[in-house]
Amino acid sequence: MVESKDSFSPGVCLKQQYDALKMEYDYERETNFSLTEWRDVEKKIQQGVCWFPLSVGRNYYNSLNQYVVELDRTERQEIDHSFEYGKSIRFFTVSDSGTPKCFLFPSTVCYVQENRMVVTLPSVSEYMQISNARNLGVLIGFDETSYKMMFAALREVSTAKGNRLAELRDIFLGNQPTQKRELFPMRFPWLNTSQERAINKVLEAKEVEIVHGPPGTGKTTTLVEAIYEALHRENQVLVCAQSNMAVDWISEKLVDRGVPVLRIGNPTRVNDKMLSFTYEQKFQSHPDYAELWCIRKAIREILSYKGKADKSAWNRNQNRLSGLRSRATELELKIQNELFDEARVVACTLVGAANKVMAGRHFSTLFIDEAAQALEAACWIAIAHANRVIFAGDHQQLPPTIKCPEAAKMGLDKTLMQKIAERKPEVVSLLTVQYRMNQAIMRFSSEWFYQGKLKAAPEVENRGILAWDSPIEWVDTTAFDTSESLSSYGVSRLNTKEAELVISQLKQYFERIGTERILDERIDFGVISPYKAQVHYLRKLIKSDPFFRPFRKLITIHTVDGFQGQERDVVMISLVRANENGQIGFLQDLRRMNVAITRAKMKLVIIGNVDTLDRHRFYKGLYGYVAEVGKVVRLDSDKENQT
Repeated sequence: MVESKDSFSPGVCLKQQYDALKMEYDYERETNFSLTEWRDVEKKIQQGVCWFPLSVGRNYYNSLNQYVVELDRTERQEIDHSFEYGKSIRFFTVSDSGTPKCFLFPSTVCYVQENRMVVTLPSVSEYMQISNARNLGVLIGFDETSYKMMFAALREVSTAKGNRLAELRDIFLGNQPTQKRELFPMRFPWLNTSQERAINKVLEAKEVEIVHGPPGTGKTTTLVEAIYEALHRENQVLVCAQSNMAVDWISEKLVDRGVPVLRIGNPTRVNDKMLSFTYEQKFQSHPDYAELWCIRKAIREILSYKGKADKSAWNRNQNRLSGLRSRATELELKIQNELFDEARVVACTLVGAANKVMAGRHFSTLFIDEAAQALEAACWIAIAHANRVIFAGDHQQLPPTIKCPEAAKMGLDKTLMQKIAERKPEVVSLLTVQYRMNQAIMRFSSEWFYQGKLKAAPEVENRGILAWDSPIEWVDTTAFDTSESLSSYGVSRLNTKEAELVISQLKQYFERIGTERILDERIDFGVISPYKAQVHYLRKLIKSDPFFRPFRKLITIHTVDGFQGQERDVVMISLVRANENGQIGFLQDLRRMNVAITRAKMKLVIIGNVDTLDRHRFYKGLYGYVAEVGKVVRLDSDKENQT
């Protein structure tokens, strides 16, 4: 979207965001699950938005007094899913004729670990409905709650007057200049110059600073150090990210530094260390929780007699009930306040900042990690709690997920971090030294996305696995008998011949390295494809091949999105697209490809049809670069020719 001068007006900018978000909301609501139109359970399973069939486990009241039930996915466990904390879900049953029918009561995910999930229910009666149901499943529903929170945040910031939120709005979206504190620069000898400069700029900023971290440049390390230094000057800070996984990652790094963290919401990195600093776990471990639990139990028992006791007995119970509720509220507030008082860092997702336990709480500084993946509206939810904001991310990597093309055109995919970076470049600190990739793997990304400003650290610039091996390689399938197709459920692209070729190339590279060496040195491998159907097929091939059985823990096969923030020694990319028209679909999203080609530390192999791909300027440039500095392998169906 091209900005006009008027769009520099905060009011106009926020109105555009509101309208674009409304368009996305309407689009998702209309295309989401419908009680009258939805029929294909298998398609929903393949999309990762459905578990079927289910096994119903324990039911109980959790420490937050929510009635919950445990669910286990009993089949199709190998399929990736999108269930996570806070997602709205719907239960359904499937009749003998194969027709699904939904239950109408609302439910929400409050915990997920692999193939087990805990969801909240309104009451015991809803549990009875699902426990007695045959052929039970669960489906991700339309997330009305998150949209309501984002709309409310946009309205709040639009109408804000005479407060810190209004000031930040006018600075971020208008022409108001930023200010700096005058501080003596600090030295961090264990960091590089660009990291050290970024931390000092964070400490100096009065309103906003951006830590722009390209792949492998130590963004998380820099951000953790900045938070640690901020806590020498501030009592408590708020740390947020778009996803639970990103919140978990930075929270764990802070815990490792000895920082007391209070995690609001459900961690996805489920282990004892992570669970121990969650709000729910700390709440349950509080010395006063036992009394609170007894009071809640007594309240539920009294309410169960409603309508069963005579009037005088019920009146006596009413008086007792009032006293119990008052004491329960008193204890809840006491525990809540003590947990917050003990924490130096409060961590949650951006939408999680709207949690009721966060009401009325304000922080000197808000740190937003992976800000380049966050919708602007979600950022404003958290910003309302802060005096200043530090963004960290890379707008040249994965953008926010936008389902409505028109909403994206209206600017919904342009993040608040990106807007500030463009309007106020003086607040951007670019990290320039990368510690992940061989310089040959890094250089194309640096030149295309970062004006050639990245350099490889000396310890990684020439790293490799095999002597006389090229760090970057393209296997051209143009003359090979490959062609793409839609998956059987029409939700993704698939190229079976290319997938089989990937597995063949992977096996050959294993044999070149030596299987004993791979196991001894724990050399790990990543196989990436932009398409879920290709990922599922690749996993199937690996699982069915006895050659890979000893190495399965060393091989990760995932989509580009699934590899965000990760790295592997060796990476192979299956590009899938092979057609006469040069159609490449969302391979045109170059930020996604930037992620894919920057995951490898020592060896990157790209497998794809050059004839289809090099009609696009980026892929033509990438292929030319590989041909210049690496190796191109051209295949046909009968033999392999390489140049």
